[in-house]
Amino acid sequence: MVDFFIRRPIFASAIAILMVLAGSICYFLLPVSQFPDITPPQVVVSAGYPGASAQVVADTVTTPLEQQINGVQGMTYMSSSSSNDGSSNITVTFDVGYNLDIAAVDVQNRVAQAASSLPAIVNQGGVTIKKQNPNFVLIVNLTSPDKSVDPVALSNYAYLQIVDPLKRLQGVGDVQIFGERRYSMRVWLDPDKLANLGITAVDVQNAIAEQNVQVAAGKIGQSPAPAGTSFEMQVTATGRLSDPEQFSDIVVRADPAKGAVVRLRDVARVELGALQYSSSAFFGKDPTVVLAVF
Repeated sequence: MVDFFIRRPIFASAIAILMVLAGSICYFLLPVSQFPDITPPQVVVSAGYPGASAQVVADTVTTPLEQQINGVQGMTYMSSSSSNDGSSNITVTFDVGYNLDIAAVDVQNRVAQAASSLPAIVNQGGVTIKKQNPNFVLIVNLTSPDKSVDPVALSNYAYLQIVDPLKRLQGVGDVQIFGERRYSMRVWLDPDKLANLGITAVDVQNAIAEQNVQVAAGKIGQSPAPAGTSFEMQVTATGRLSDPEQFSDIVVRADPAKGAVVRLRDVARVELGALQYSSSAFFGKDPTVVLAVF
């Protein structure tokens, strides 16, 4: 048989081409959708506690969530991690073939029961529940070859322009950014100035929370209005602050009797930076932003 094809190379080549063509056609006709799932579905619960250590995150965030999620229907096992950057991640693995949509809803209900046990700042930041496959589908490195774009701007470009379109693609469960540095207003407190003025970090935090809000200022001339009112005007007011100068003007303490005012710039330095600097990514020697597609 071997000699037959060796002595007739043209015939052998034609047979080989036909086999490749037939295989290529059959590949697209395979009933892939009927194949059983071989990887267990997973639901990932993520939360953040800014400024907390790994032990504090484990005690106040991860443990209460685990206690409520444990025993959810269809669960096989659960793993978790708490980091010094304040992040908490819990991965709940379910039986092979279990409906992932139902699993996500069940986990969501359990997380809602744990909300009252979590710190207020964690609830304010939100606890996210995502359905995803444990394996990466694609890894993308986003770099600036001429280094004209700094890592913070590069990370925010990826977050605003790339992540959402990728998440809308069919089959994509989640997109994570490794080395993410999302824009954030950073306030660097001067402990000596705070001590001299008798101001605490909590006072500064409360002042920022009270004055950096979006308010509805109402309307002028809205019915019922006095007779002769001809116009109705919407009142607009400065809402959430957007640049360091505006944040620097925040009043931390005021004494109307003496006319003394302590502003944020008097006790701190305000700058636009990244939310966290705990992780960095590099492509060779160049800073990069890594997009992981699940």
